[in-house]
Amino acid sequence: MKSSPKTPSWKTLLRRSVETPKALAGRIPIDPLKIKPVTDQYPMRINPYFLELAIKAGRPILDQVVPDPRELEDSIGMDDPLAEDANSPVPQITHRYPDRVLFTVASVCAVYCRFCTRKRRVGRGKAVSVREIDDGIRYIRMTPAVRDVLVSGGDPLMLSDERLEWILRRLREIPHVETIRLGTRMPCVLPSRVTPALAKTLKKIRPLYINVHFNHPAELTPAAARACGRLSDAGAVLGNQTVLLRGVNDDASVLAGLFRGLLKIRVRPYYLLQTDLTKGTDHFRTTIETGLAIMDRLRGHVTGLALPHYVVDLPGGGGKVPLVPGYTLRKERGDWIFRNYLGAEYRYPAPAGSEP
Repeated sequence: MKSSPKTPSWKTLLRRSVETPKALAGRIPIDPLKIKPVTDQYPMRINPYFLELAIKAGRPILDQVVPDPRELEDSIGMDDPLAEDANSPVPQITHRYPDRVLFTVASVCAVYCRFCTRKRRVGRGKAVSVREIDDGIRYIRMTPAVRDVLVSGGDPLMLSDERLEWILRRLREIPHVETIRLGTRMPCVLPSRVTPALAKTLKKIRPLYINVHFNHPAELTPAAARACGRLSDAGAVLGNQTVLLRGVNDDASVLAGLFRGLLKIRVRPYYLLQTDLTKGTDHFRTTIETGLAIMDRLRGHVTGLALPHYVVDLPGGGGKVPLVPGYTLRKERGDWIFRNYLGAEYRYPAPAGSEP
């Protein structure tokens, strides 16, 4: 009996990634000469799993990863819109909020998203060194105000299981660190990375919160569902961060399908992010009015569990601000007048005896 071919490992798939315009032109109809100036400035990487998915799904997925000449025409965006470098007390640490830090432990990803907030550095610099990781952990240990650490990159799951466990264990040993979060797009773009061995490794670090990143229902493949299932079974609490992208998912029905689909695979929609003001991404940005209208259409028509917080991360390092449609209409003699999801008005009376 003929044996079935062995499924390539995630490392093999990664090695087979498309990283040049010429190689990409062999798979999809593009002019490599038009996108080479883009990849000279902002690297491209599309692993075979995600490229096959993108070719099958079409524009909503292709647009996320195929270089576009408009990336070089952006006159509005900034290299570091969230002031991560300005708020970096030591390399690889960003400390913007009083009680939490961002800890970037990897400089590469399995796919280079064209809308990435860290286009200025991901895939372009040298690897994060052991010394930088040591310095980052030392800073967290010496800063008792830090209760929450978001381990990010690049993608931290680009590290080996051993290196990742080494970092997470050291963080877990710091008494004042209460919450460890891991930000990764691997379950979406290269789900074979989530191996049983990785799940076993992560199971040792509890509690662990993992923020995954899905932008479109087409990304919710059986392989992605299995990857998320393994992480959930290992005890991780999964939340999803979606970026609102023009031409990709700026439609209420598309996002409703995504958010409902995420709940089916045990992932709670957490954030719908207004695209950051990153240089090279202006063609992806919708208006905030568009995002508010989408959230207005979703509320009342999908379960509250499927509704993320719609937020904008303010340029200049001001932090995230929630954006909510206008349900509060006015105040009359101390009573609040609201509209519901169908547009009807309702009165909420003030407590008896309260001042008008």
